[in-house]
Amino acid sequence: MRALAERLGAELVGIHRDVGVSGAAGLQHRPGLLAAVGALGKGDVLIVAKRDRLGRDPVNVAMIERLVERKGARVVSAAGEGTDDDSPTSVLMRRIVDAFAEYERLLISARTRAALKSKRERGERAGEVPFGWRALPSGKLFEDEGERAAIRLVVDARARTLSARDRGPPRGGGCQRPHGQASAPQPGPADPGAR
Repeated sequence: MRALAERLGAELVGIHRDVGVSGAAGLQHRPGLLAAVGALGKGDVLIVAKRDRLGRDPVNVAMIERLVERKGARVVSAAGEGTDDDSPTSVLMRRIVDAFAEYERLLISARTRAALKSKRERGERAGEVPFGWRALPSGKLFEDEGERAAIRLVVDARARTLSARDRGPPRGGGCQRPHGQASAPQPGPADPGAR
C-alpha cells in the first residue's frame, strides 16, 4: 500500500485495520473501515489491499463507495481491480470483482454448513459441546447423565411454573377483586386529604 501511495503521489497519513473481522461483517462491525472513510477529505484516496477488503456484500461495498464519493475522495485497490478510473470498463470490472467476492463468501458458507452437517450425521462434535453432552477425544458425543438430569429438573420446574400461571395466583390471599368491580382508595383518618 505504501508503494501504491508513492506511485499515486499521495502521502500515507493513516492505516486503519479491522483485525479479526471478516469482510462479510456488516458495517457496524467494521470500526476501522468506518474510521478510514470518516477521515477522508476532498481529493483523498482510500487505498485497500484488495477490493474484497471493503466487503463481501455488494450492497455494503456500494454504500462505502458512495460515502467516499460524497466526500470527494476515491477508493483505489493495490491489486488494481478496476479502481484506476471511472470509465465504463472500470466500473464493470469493480462490479464483477464485487460479485465474485460475494460468490466466494456464499461458497465458503455453504461448504462450512455441509462440513458441519456431515460431522453431526457421523455423531461427531460440530462446534461447542452442548450442555448435557461430553466429547470423546475422537470428537464423538455421549450423554452426560448428571447434566441431563439437571436439564430435566429445569424443564419440569418451568412446566410447573407455566402451569401455575395458567391457573392464576393462589387462592385465599392477595388483593383480587371479582371481574367488573373496581373501587378507588378511600381516605383514612391519617390521610391529610381526608375531610
